[in-house]
Amino acid sequence: MPKIVAKKEDWIKLGYRLFAEEGISGIIVEKMAKKLKVNKSSFYWHFKTKKDFIEQLIMFWINNETERIINLTDSEKPGLQKFKKLIALIYKQDLFLDFTFYLKRYARNEKKIQKIIDKIDNQRIAYADKLLQEIGHSKQDAKIKSMLLHKHFVGYHEVIRYKEQNVNYQKEVRKELNQFIKY
Repeated sequence: MPKIVAKKEDWIKLGYRLFAEEGISGIIVEKMAKKLKVNKSSFYWHFKTKKDFIEQLIMFWINNETERIINLTDSEKPGLQKFKKLIALIYKQDLFLDFTFYLKRYARNEKKIQKIIDKIDNQRIAYADKLLQEIGHSKQDAKIKSMLLHKHFVGYHEVIRYKEQNVNYQKEVRKELNQFIKY
């Protein structure tokens, strides 16, 4: 007999994984409940609607893929060490990276979600801008280079999306980034 209630975190972790694998079509309450071995009423104990659940997944994504990375980077010594830490973290292949790609697809029909994605993209660019200024780039150069860095990051992950990442990925990335950011 299934449990009655799963923890909210269990639903979110499972939903995050399924969304990263299948996008919105992977978020089927009945299937998720079966995987968690609970009644589907457990879902509605924690979330009013599927849309509410998606918003919680997005908050999890923000905390895990942006806030956590900024906090880990900020724990380094100022300047170059922070920038190197950022590069190591954001370019490492992640099993859940497709979450972002599926989220962007989902946002085409959800303007509220698109605004959140734009805000996060801008936060990431502004953070890279700040780090680039810390290592000596002018305000104008840092702004342009941080935008290029973000675009490179997105493109890089799209290129390796279904491939195994080279163990020396940091050297490869550095070689590419050194075309426009010397570090």
